[in-house]
Amino acid sequence: MNSDFKNKVFKISNSAEFSEAALTLFQWQYQHVPIYQQYVEAIKVNPNSITSVEDIPCLPISFFKSHKVLANTIETDFFFSSSGTTGQKTSKHFVPNIELYKDSFLTAFNQFYGNPKSYCILALLPAYLERKGSSLVYMADQLIDLSEHSKSGFYLNDFESLRNTLEQLKTEKQKTILLGVSFGLLDFIENEAFHWPELTVMETGGMKGRRKEMIRKELHEVLSRGFGVEQIHSEYGMTELLSQAYSKGNGIYRCPPWMKAITRDTDDPFSKTKLGVTGGLNIIDLANMYSCAFIATEDLAKIHENDTFEVLGRFDAAEVRGCNLMVS
Repeated sequence: MNSDFKNKVFKISNSAEFSEAALTLFQWQYQHVPIYQQYVEAIKVNPNSITSVEDIPCLPISFFKSHKVLANTIETDFFFSSSGTTGQKTSKHFVPNIELYKDSFLTAFNQFYGNPKSYCILALLPAYLERKGSSLVYMADQLIDLSEHSKSGFYLNDFESLRNTLEQLKTEKQKTILLGVSFGLLDFIENEAFHWPELTVMETGGMKGRRKEMIRKELHEVLSRGFGVEQIHSEYGMTELLSQAYSKGNGIYRCPPWMKAITRDTDDPFSKTKLGVTGGLNIIDLANMYSCAFIATEDLAKIHENDTFEVLGRFDAAEVRGCNLMVS
């Protein structure tokens, strides 16, 4: 895809523009992403018959573990990789243009939260920092740099330093975002509660086998009490995507304009569900220009009005990964 298409994607402002871009990208990826073409043909879909976004076939996310999902018009050795316990095969998302990822997460962050310069950004991502290839760590690192705040940075297990930093920022009334993996945030508040109503606490999900899984409502209630905030924010992203959806409370996510959530019937992957009905979560991420923009995830979700959605858990047969959330 050319630069004009990329510029058009990040300027999408309505459903008609999204549909036009999605259908264009589908035809291009069918022609140029070999494994996607093979999948579409295997399920006996005629690409010329696709006239609506809802009819575009979504590639099962497991293909990112077994195949190189990449357009044949470009080559790269750079990839982001998923987390996984010992013995699990991890996903690889090959990214030939890292600027594309930066454009995606920075444009979305600005739309949801404003300029990173307005914040001090703290990242509590121990499980991700302990391995290489995390797209979440890359995003957090870029946001930390762009914040240009002297206290912005990563924290591994130094809870005392993190607490002192938060206390100082609270005193200074500095707008602050604390981005953290669920078990890290729980570990931080386990022995001593914090109270800062204006703090933005954003969880990325995942216990990574470090703690017993919790339903989202329980997790957010514990974190709200522990940090003294009214709502817990959430980020929904994964290795196989180049975009993130955000929730500012109650686990209700909104996508940036170039990303869309659709649910499929749990018993029939080629049938879509209605609003408010639990189904398998399909994600269309138009920032995935050179891999596959149409992905059938292993998450369960409900779509609500205004294109919002909530993640309810995972299919029983799905492997536990970093973005895992138990049924709520």
